Amino acid sequence: MNGAKIILESLKKEKINKLFGICGGSVIPLFDEIYKDDDIEFILTRHEQAAAHMTDGYSRATGEVGVCVATSGPGATNLVTGLATAYMDSIPMIAITGQVATHLVGNDAFQEADTTGITRPVTKHNYLVTDVKDLASTIKEAFYLARSGRPGPVLIDIPVDIQKGSCKFTYPEKVNIRGYKPKTSGHTKQIKAAVKLINASKKPVVYAGGGVIISKASKELRAFAAKGKLPVTTTLMGTGSYPADSELSLSMLGMHGTYFANHAIQNSDLIVAIGARFDDRVTGRVKDFARGAKIIHIDIDPTSISKIVNADLPIVGDCKIILKKLTKDIETKKRSGWHKQISKWKKEHPISYKKDKKLRPQYIIEQLYEATSGKAIITTEVGQHQMWAEQFYKYNEPGTFLTSGGLGTMGYGFPAAMGAKMGKPKKTIINIAGDGSFQMNIQELATCVINDINVVNVVLNNNYLGMVRQWQELFYDRRYSQVCLGKSHKERVPDFAKVAEAYGAKGITVCKKEEVMPAIKEALKYKTGPVVMDFIIEEEENVYPMVPAGAAIDEILVDMA
Repeated sequence: MNGAKIILESLKKEKINKLFGICGGSVIPLFDEIYKDDDIEFILTRHEQAAAHMTDGYSRATGEVGVCVATSGPGATNLVTGLATAYMDSIPMIAITGQVATHLVGNDAFQEADTTGITRPVTKHNYLVTDVKDLASTIKEAFYLARSGRPGPVLIDIPVDIQKGSCKFTYPEKVNIRGYKPKTSGHTKQIKAAVKLINASKKPVVYAGGGVIISKASKELRAFAAKGKLPVTTTLMGTGSYPADSELSLSMLGMHGTYFANHAIQNSDLIVAIGARFDDRVTGRVKDFARGAKIIHIDIDPTSISKIVNADLPIVGDCKIILKKLTKDIETKKRSGWHKQISKWKKEHPISYKKDKKLRPQYIIEQLYEATSGKAIITTEVGQHQMWAEQFYKYNEPGTFLTSGGLGTMGYGFPAAMGAKMGKPKKTIINIAGDGSFQMNIQELATCVINDINVVNVVLNNNYLGMVRQWQELFYDRRYSQVCLGKSHKERVPDFAKVAEAYGAKGITVCKKEEVMPAIKEALKYKTGPVVMDFIIEEEENVYPMVPAGAAIDEILVDMA
């Protein structure tokens, strides 16, 4: 069997039936085999970065490993942003790249790049295959690494002559990597110590991150919080891991987190951190983060524990397994005084916005929630709209909020929505975007139209790179340097509805508050391809609450002026 055929047969062994990417010179042998194969569906994107984000979105929505393909040189380097996005958020995916023939590697050949060298910092592992006999075992190992322990993207670089070479095909049943043995069960002594700390605490807070979703531990988190009467705050990546409508929910913490989540953290005596890494957007000024609290840190990645905030009690292992063990032994305590204080903060400082006749983004997202009954999968780009999407759409299930958390990648949301739709075809998929972010991968409207991928894009168009403009307003005396996206502050470019129509998609422009719900209903009824909804919103609307950079997380701005 030739190398290209071995690649496809290996992917089938891993139950892969969809690929995303773009063809090129050094992957023609692989694409020739794809042409002959009826079991593999290939989605031809218009940019390799979009292919990586589609793969990422597919992985997040399904919990499975997605696969993208690109050619050598610029094809491979265009994947880098998508790989870095997945790496920062611990998303399992495989990137297969073509490479120039082995005898040309290192000779600056046409479309040659040191793909493994370039991508090493943004992948969990990567490979350059130099013998066709190693192909099957390399692919098996790559999938194992992508899925196990702390998941992440893995890249396999395959020279064109290896794809043409041939050998007998055998696919390994097991993988044994020396020195790589992720611990999952947690240390018994540490778990018992954690139970004692939880039972003794009077003001505990559970701080849940993306690891809860990755380990499929949302059910266990709910049982744990319910038994211990433990308030739960989530990170941006942990959104949906715990139901937003629960009385115990504090919603998101951190820079744009709720007043009550931040104050609960700062006044707690115990933080139970689960699958979270104490990102700077969560901690604020680290030396003042939760000064009076002991910290239990549960994570499958030992390098994440005490990396930023020192853990009093580390537990290395899988969230799902450890939560089950903790829940079995913790006591049920009322902690009425603590819950009363949290309720007071919630009542005094709810998430809110100015309600008037103007078209405000928060209102649009509330209407989206009502129209979909909270059942849609929401993807976002990065910026103000991302924070509004987290704050004003209620997420009660894992895998329903897909966003670039660690890297903060503009251009992520639209292709991620496409990947999510490919993985969950019966679900309503909505991408909430800003006018800046949406243009970074707007060309994928063609991919959507040609492949009948039905996603709704909600563009909150404020004519600015909004989050940067907000910082310039608050901290740079309104010196709006290079953030206006139109010809002027009043003339907006482009007309997104017309762009959508040019691609063959449905375009809708909304300028008035009373037009919002009818437009959303019209978009949701459209089932034959993508929709772009252009909402002309207030230009200087800001995201609140907000913790200024370098401040403690309870030094929070709630002013809506």
